[in-house]
Amino acid sequence: MIRRDPRTPLYGIAVAAQLVDLPEATLRLFESRGLLTPARSEGGTRRYSEDDIDRLRRAAELREDGINIVGIARVLALQDENVGLRAALGDAASTD
Repeated sequence: MIRRDPRTPLYGIAVAAQLVDLPEATLRLFESRGLLTPARSEGGTRRYSEDDIDRLRRAAELREDGINIVGIARVLALQDENVGLRAALGDAASTD
């Protein structure tokens, strides 16, 4: 089975909204508030990757927990920072 790069933009907004069970307007809101930045086709159509879908799911879970958009943005930023730090630690450990 071929494994795709999770950063490859595959899904239009309608499909992405279905995958995360959110209205398209919510995806646009999340984008406008900087929670994610989907790729764009040459014609300007939003294209979402698997990584984007995962991020949307995390944002939706936080929203369901009652966290507002500003809080969601902060939590996602901290999660991203944590992933980066873990990767750096892994890289440092592998060079020792």
